[in-house]
Amino acid sequence: MEYDEPDLATERAHSARVYDYMLGGKDNYAADRAAAEAILRLWPAVRIAAVANRSFMHRAVRFVAEQGVTQFLDIGTGIPTEPNLHQVVQSVNPTCRVVYVDKDPLVLAHAAAFMRSDPRGRTAYVQADLREPAAILSSPDLRDVLDTDRPIGLSMIALLHFVTDDDEARAIIASLTGALAPGSFLVLTHGTDEFDRERMQALAEVFSGTGFDYRFRGLADLTAMVDGLDVVEPGIVPLHTWRPDGPRGEAAARALDRRDVAGYGVVARKS
Repeated sequence: MEYDEPDLATERAHSARVYDYMLGGKDNYAADRAAAEAILRLWPAVRIAAVANRSFMHRAVRFVAEQGVTQFLDIGTGIPTEPNLHQVVQSVNPTCRVVYVDKDPLVLAHAAAFMRSDPRGRTAYVQADLREPAAILSSPDLRDVLDTDRPIGLSMIALLHFVTDDDEARAIIASLTGALAPGSFLVLTHGTDEFDRERMQALAEVFSGTGFDYRFRGLADLTAMVDGLDVVEPGIVPLHTWRPDGPRGEAAARALDRRDVAGYGVVARKS
């Protein structure tokens, strides 16, 4: 697999690098740190939200793997942060196969990190745009790793709030899930302003000022997005409350304020 040398555009903030900074990573530049600090001044708990979002992904994809799904498609992958999705699902079943998808050149620069699969499974990286689901699904690299006639776990973590048009966001989900076999799962997180509307609306203006298009959505919006799928209990919930791990995880979830997490999580199955 060969790619052109990526243009990282380090002079302007980049959502993947800002998220990396929030998680304590080192793959970020001055513009990313400036954008992150502007967000932190208004929303000091944003790092709590970033960690809670990542933790939800770990729990959700592990759950899907425990249901017997051995193929995963992760769109909007971002910069590698261990444990990555393939490490989580391969801890359940080492034969799991994972395809990572992202359009951002920085993620491409780190793509080799996603290739360190358990030798009994397999991983691949596809550079593609979420807004072109047909191109993702028809990618030769994806088809070489995943069998779309068998169930797939589709992961879309902290992604669709960058698609500001509601109809387009719903159409993307419908196109992707429509192409998946029965027994497939959708794993989704999304930012919301329903828990602290005044602060989140001010934050949306900060996002706009740093060059990000961002659309908070509420419970009704997300319910419409997963219409036609069977939502797994406990439903569409503040993401830190979705099936916390054991008593310690439950205690940690109770200690968090949903206003700080500011996001919903959902897992839904295609019947």
